[in-house]
Amino acid sequence: MALALDTTALLARYLDGPARPVVLAAMADDHDWCASALALTEALSLVDRLGDDPSRTDDLRRAIRDDWERVHVVPLDHRCLDRAAELGRTQPVRTVDALHLAAADRLPRPVRFVTFDPAQIPVAVSLGFDVISI
Repeated sequence: MALALDTTALLARYLDGPARPVVLAAMADDHDWCASALALTEALSLVDRLGDDPSRTDDLRRAIRDDWERVHVVPLDHRCLDRAAELGRTQPVRTVDALHLAAADRLPRPVRFVTFDPAQIPVAVSLGFDVISI
């Protein structure tokens, strides 16, 4: 079974809050972690907005990059972009959300999809994913 992480799940792994134990448990249960190529870029661009402690920001960025080595990256190639465009036309999601969902949709079933973005949850369910959230 594949565990697909969106950016909210990737960040929740490192941030204190109610989502952290959920994502940690999911990642402990399934070591086959997957994410769209966009997730790393998006996570790293958001790190600076999470606080004003440069040391903490550097540690967080380093932890994300270290863990990224363990993630199976789904490329945002033509096939994924086409699927994201279809999801964007037919579902109430932003383009960035459609990209994460389209990437997860390329994985062999069953897929466990971890997200803390409420807009993605109903679409992920409609795609047949087992959604993990709070």
